[in-house]
Amino acid sequence: MDKSLVIRFKEYDGMEGLQDGDRELLQRAIDATGGAYAPYSGFSVGAALRLGNGSVVVGSNQENAAYPSGLCAERTAIFAASAQYPELRDYEALAIVGKDASGQLCEASPCGACRQVLAEYEQHQGHPLRVLCYVSERCIREFSCVGDLLPFSFQF
Repeated sequence: MDKSLVIRFKEYDGMEGLQDGDRELLQRAIDATGGAYAPYSGFSVGAALRLGNGSVVVGSNQENAAYPSGLCAERTAIFAASAQYPELRDYEALAIVGKDASGQLCEASPCGACRQVLAEYEQHQGHPLRVLCYVSERCIREFSCVGDLLPFSFQF
């Protein structure tokens, strides 16, 4: 039996097309790239996670010479949120932005390990976690849930 898989997402014509809260979240992710430690790849990533109480927790990628001991921005943000707000575990939206070695904003999307971590947190909380990915100055991509990024995640 043949089956097909449809990945749903929205694209916005830059940050201007976003609602104010999402535009602010994306800006927080852009600002978070400044905290990245990326001396090996030159690729800085910032993530901003909005919680159900309105708080925003940011993260940035942290590289290490003892590869793969570093950590991606998305996991840095969600693990920090879990540690700072253990009673909450209510995540609404995550914005992700990349910055290349020349300092220019560039496309960023969660790696496979981050997708699995996000999927587990989404599953645990019982409602979707929206993901906003910076693609270019003229394109922001929104996934309404992590399942659209990782449709066959591990289930617990």
